[in-house]
Amino acid sequence: MKALPYMNILHYIALASAFLGAAFVCNNFLTFIFVLPGVSGTLALLGANLFEPVQSQYSSSDYAFGLLQVCSYIGAVLLPIIIILNRSGQRDENLLNACSEIIVAAAFWSVMFIGIVDSFISFVRIEGLLPNIVGEDLALSLGKPAFRGTFVHLPLLLIGTIIAAYRRGIDFIWLALLIVFGELLIVITRFIFSYEQAFMGDLVRFWYAGLFLFSSAYTLVHEGHVRVDVIYANFSEKSKSYVNIFGSLILGIPLCWVVLIRGLWNESSPFNLALLNFEVTQQGFGMYVKYLMSGFLIIFALSMLFQFSNYIIRYMNSLEQGDEAIENIEVEQVK
Repeated sequence: MKALPYMNILHYIALASAFLGAAFVCNNFLTFIFVLPGVSGTLALLGANLFEPVQSQYSSSDYAFGLLQVCSYIGAVLLPIIIILNRSGQRDENLLNACSEIIVAAAFWSVMFIGIVDSFISFVRIEGLLPNIVGEDLALSLGKPAFRGTFVHLPLLLIGTIIAAYRRGIDFIWLALLIVFGELLIVITRFIFSYEQAFMGDLVRFWYAGLFLFSSAYTLVHEGHVRVDVIYANFSEKSKSYVNIFGSLILGIPLCWVVLIRGLWNESSPFNLALLNFEVTQQGFGMYVKYLMSGFLIIFALSMLFQFSNYIIRYMNSLEQGDEAIENIEVEQVK
C-alpha cells in the first residue's frame, strides 16, 4: 500500500484534534469542578503567566495535578506521532470510532436512567408522597437542584458509564420508543384525565435532546445524514474521498472546536455556568435536568470531533487503496 506524501500530516491532524478535544474536556471538569489550577494556573506558577496571574489559593498537591493537566496536552500532541510512526499497513480507523462509541453509549444509558428516576421523584414530590417514602429531611433535600444532581444524577451517570464499558451497543430504538411512550402518556393524561405536570414535558424534551444529539455521531459513521448530492453523486470515488476529507477538516472539526471553546473556555462560559450551578427550568416541581442538557452539547461536540477525525482516516485509507489498485491495473496493462 503506497502512502501519499501528505497523508501522514492529515493523519496527525485527525488524531491530534480528537486527543486534544478529549484532554480539553477532561481538564475543563478538573479545573472548574474539582478546582484544580489547570494549564493556565500551572503555567502562571512557573512564570509563564500568559492567561492569568499566580493564584495563591492552590496547594502544592493542586499544582502537582496541574502539571499532570499540562502533561495531558503534551501527550495529546505526541501520541499521534507515536501511533503514526508505529503504524504498519492500513491506518487504524477503529480507535477513534471505539472511543466515540463509548462516550455516546455512556451518555445514552445515563440519560435513560436519569430520565426515569428524576421523573419518578418529581411525580411523587408533586403528589406529596415523597416524605412518606424517604422522610421529611431527604424529601426537602431532593427539592434542591445541587443535592439531586450530586446524589441522584451523578451515581446514575457512573452506572451508565460502567454499563457502556461492558456493553458497547447503542440501542437508540429503545430511547425513541420511550419518547413515543412519554408523548402518548401526556396525550392520554391531558385529554382523558385532565392531568398534566411540568415534569412530563421536561422528560420528553430531555430524551428528545439526547436522542438527536447523541445519535448524530452514529449517523455520521453510517452515512445517514442528509447530503446535498446533486454534484457529489456524480463524483468518482476518489473525488468523493477528497470532498469528505477536506469537508471534515475545514468544516466539521472547526465546528466542534467552536462549540467546545465557546461553551467551556472559562468558568462563566455557557456550559460551565449551567453545569456548575445545576441550572434547572422549573424551580418548583419540574425535572432538574436542564444543566445536563448543556452537557449534551459537550457530548455532541466531542463525539462528532472523534467521528470527523475518524472520517478523515477512513477516506485516507480509501484513497491509498484506490491508488494501489490503479497502479496494479497500470502494471497489468504494461505487461
